[in-house]
Amino acid sequence: MSGHAEATRPRSTSLAATAASFWRFTRPHTVVGTAVSIAGLYVICANALPGVALGDGVGDLAWTLLAGFCVNVYIVGLNQLEDIEIDRINKPFLPLAAGDMSPATARRIVVACAIVPVVLGLTQGTVETVAVLAGLAAGTAYSSPPLRLKRYPALAALSITAVRSIVVNLGVALHFTRSLGDREWFVPAPVWALTLFVIPFAFAIAIFKDVPDAAGDRRFRISTFTLRLGPERVLQIGLTMLTLAFVGMALAGPLLLPQTHPAFLAISELAALGLLWRMRAATSPADPASFTRFYMGVWRLFFLQYALVPLACLLA
Repeated sequence: MSGHAEATRPRSTSLAATAASFWRFTRPHTVVGTAVSIAGLYVICANALPGVALGDGVGDLAWTLLAGFCVNVYIVGLNQLEDIEIDRINKPFLPLAAGDMSPATARRIVVACAIVPVVLGLTQGTVETVAVLAGLAAGTAYSSPPLRLKRYPALAALSITAVRSIVVNLGVALHFTRSLGDREWFVPAPVWALTLFVIPFAFAIAIFKDVPDAAGDRRFRISTFTLRLGPERVLQIGLTMLTLAFVGMALAGPLLLPQTHPAFLAISELAALGLLWRMRAATSPADPASFTRFYMGVWRLFFLQYALVPLACLLA
């Protein structure tokens, strides 16, 4: 009995280590961000379409989540493959930088994560196919030569912003309204509001992510807003963008979105803004560990937005 346990323990340990390495490779906060975005958009679209109930089209939701997961992993995985040397300075915990995953294995994952969503898109319609191809193209342009947009801070931030705000929100919403209600080119008003909200929010995330990475970016001559403007200035710009997003949703949302519960939307958005500034009070852009905690807190506020707006729709 004990001999059998000893024989199986290394295999179990190896499987656990492989799973943990893959999970780190996916950059979990981005995967969660994609998943909650898709789920929140499904709730908004199902609630807005007459004759559709939550739970309708749940199989389509599952396939869309899988496609989104794969596109997400392709984007972050390709970036890690291109940035192994940089990540050994900036993010030594990532599996390629740490040597816990081979580049060959990573390439196989990235290729699979490019093929699967394209196949799913082709089976689910033109809208999802276009959204998938747009996400894959943006991720390739961001990380890989000859474009490698991450070398140009404005283009890098805009490419990330475009995927999170336009490709995800509008592409997924158009797909759901067509698959659930057979209505072409219909986007519910709360989705348009989320799209406008996410533009400054995603831009802030895009510039914040480079603040703790200044050492490696400087060494490998990756121009970022952090290196050009300084971390304090980047923090100020990002906070301004986030504040405008929350205040805009809190003030304009109740007036322009009759499909939502006005009091809940306004109060919840202002409460989220209060959380943001509370996190800012405990943050120093000169301390990478402190700023990383703040950056992950901003991601959690991003997750929260895709719960607050659908809930405001359900409460209306």
